[in-house]
Amino acid sequence: MLGDISSAANIYIITGYTDMRKSIDGLCAIIMSQLQREPCGNSIYLFCGKRCDRIKVLLREPDGYVLLYKRLDVIHGKYRWPRNSSEVKPITWQQFDWLMSGLEIEQPKALRTA
Repeated sequence: MLGDISSAANIYIITGYTDMRKSIDGLCAIIMSQLQREPCGNSIYLFCGKRCDRIKVLLREPDGYVLLYKRLDVIHGKYRWPRNSSEVKPITWQQFDWLMSGLEIEQPKALRTA
């Protein structure tokens, strides 16, 4: 299925600012420079710009790449994107859900599951 991210085993968030004018090739270059490997098919990569109201998701499929783009419609809605450094950080599906809900990816009071 085109752009089905639910099959991804790994989710990587590219912390810091990303130039949202970059297309698939530019985002692949960021992944290759920071991970020292090409984007793999069982992973999704998340990018966010300075405004924090839109994200790009890069997904590798067997026959090519899919670039998903989401912009929040809420007037002052922003993603809680980690800005601490320019690195790649693996996150869980729970953290992904928190992020897409506008929460921080670190929830110290959340219940931990095994």
